Amino acid sequence: MRNALVLSGTMAVLTVCLLVEPRAQQAGANANANEVVVGTLAGKPVIQPVRRGVDYRDTISPTDAAMSGPVPRLPDGHPDLTGPWEGGGSDNDIGVEGGLKPGELDALLLPAARTLKAQRSKAIYGEPYIYCLPMSVPRINPYPWKFVMGYTGKGLQYIYQLHENGDAGAHRVIYMDGRPHPKPETLIATWWGHSVGHWEGDTLVIDTIGYNDKFWFDAPGTPHSEKLHTIERWTRISYGTLVNDFTIDDPDTFSRQVQLRFVARIVKPGVELMEYICAENNQIGIAGGYLNKTDASPIGIGGGR
Repeated sequence: MRNALVLSGTMAVLTVCLLVEPRAQQAGANANANEVVVGTLAGKPVIQPVRRGVDYRDTISPTDAAMSGPVPRLPDGHPDLTGPWEGGGSDNDIGVEGGLKPGELDALLLPAARTLKAQRSKAIYGEPYIYCLPMSVPRINPYPWKFVMGYTGKGLQYIYQLHENGDAGAHRVIYMDGRPHPKPETLIATWWGHSVGHWEGDTLVIDTIGYNDKFWFDAPGTPHSEKLHTIERWTRISYGTLVNDFTIDDPDTFSRQVQLRFVARIVKPGVELMEYICAENNQIGIAGGYLNKTDASPIGIGGGR
């Protein structure tokens, strides 16, 4: 889509000296030489791929000494999570990108959800996002994104998550002012849901409910229901690495709670988010003249699941 140049205020956080060692050297002959261990969090290694498709193309190298630099901090003492970052969420396969083995997440799908995913995987141009609809949580484009902190006289009140300036997802709001979720009888299902956040030490915890069931978790169409409840735990373990420990709780879709881990990497100095207006630039499907409206999937034109 373009070479996006990114960087905004650098961040600071936990003082940990991290060795960036090739996973192959750490774990022995069976390890993947295309991955590196960039630190640990909660007793688990934090692993980054050296390359993953077009992801991380604007980032510093995982073997760069700057990766293990100190975490920048905000004036209030909390870690600066601003970014910009690349990675940190799903795109092509939420299970594999979240650290599971191929097929492991599909095995947890309930029968109706498994059938829905099979239908979606056969739908040409079926994904809502290619029709300029929001991609939602935890989707991340292979382009820079960032957190923006919103302060008032009362301190940090909002955090905004921006995916390209003007992209289909617009912006996501995380309320940091201590408010609760709306009561079930007044909660409206939306693309981004209702997100409230708080700090647990150096970790930003985001709790979200109230999602609609229209967006896809990944390109193959992994589904969810309106009962979806997600918890994100964002921890900046070094200058170059931001970890998203992601919990999915959706009893209408999965047989049990799902725990995933995504890893974001800081972009190179000088890179900034560029303007991208989806309705202007999107040349897929109807917008590009490839499909008649009668041929397009009802999923892709806002017709539900």
